Amino acid sequence: MNISQQIPEISAEMLLNLLYPELEDKWIAHHDGTFYRNYSRDVLSLSPEEAEVSLSRDSILGLLPRNLLSPEGELKGGDMEEKHDEITYRLKLLSEAFLPFDTFSFRRRLKAERNVSDVVNDKLDYLLKTYYGIDLSAEQNPYVRSFALLLPGIRRWRGDFDLIRSLLIAVFRCDVRLVEGRYSQTESTRAWIPVVRYELLIPDLSPEEFRTLQADILPLRDFLAEWYFPADVRLELLVKHHKADAGLNGELILDYNTEL
Repeated sequence: MNISQQIPEISAEMLLNLLYPELEDKWIAHHDGTFYRNYSRDVLSLSPEEAEVSLSRDSILGLLPRNLLSPEGELKGGDMEEKHDEITYRLKLLSEAFLPFDTFSFRRRLKAERNVSDVVNDKLDYLLKTYYGIDLSAEQNPYVRSFALLLPGIRRWRGDFDLIRSLLIAVFRCDVRLVEGRYSQTESTRAWIPVVRYELLIPDLSPEEFRTLQADILPLRDFLAEWYFPADVRLELLVKHHKADAGLNGELILDYNTEL
């Protein structure tokens, strides 16, 4: 799973509750042992179609004393290869026999993880409504909702222009250009106001998509200006149509729509 590789410490319970909440009571969990944990993630493989997941965890079978499964000295004498195959086959049958118990245990942990997530979300909703006057359930703008979730830590982030740029990249999944400058509403050079402009560089937008997105980010601009920026900073949030340079073998070529 790509997401589990990108987030090293994410647990299988958190990952599956996030991606496939509808499969909570359907997962079949194969515990392949903690041997893999030294160089792999919690989730070794995943098949949503079959509702099967392989984990780098010990099964209940693996917690039993080893001599109950394979008596000491069993490999001594006789055909060692044949005895090894016999032990392997026996362990395979035992693993299949313990699979329902491993699966039952894993599904219980999935439910526990979901319950914890629900409590955390309820607590966050309460904090936002009580201390910030924001009702997430009533907020229709998805971009505002995303940034509202981070308000409990706003004291550390207010005015951090580079961090806000990184957050915009994560939310809009595009490159974002940060431009800092000055602005004045009068002719006087004594009345300069700091200006921070973020340009969302999004390729291949149609005129209608451009107008829709530009309208959708206006509430986000107002929200960021209120909570994420000092009062004396003017914030601009713009959508820019990003077009790759026309080129051949790495060299710029001119054509009818090349901008100079």
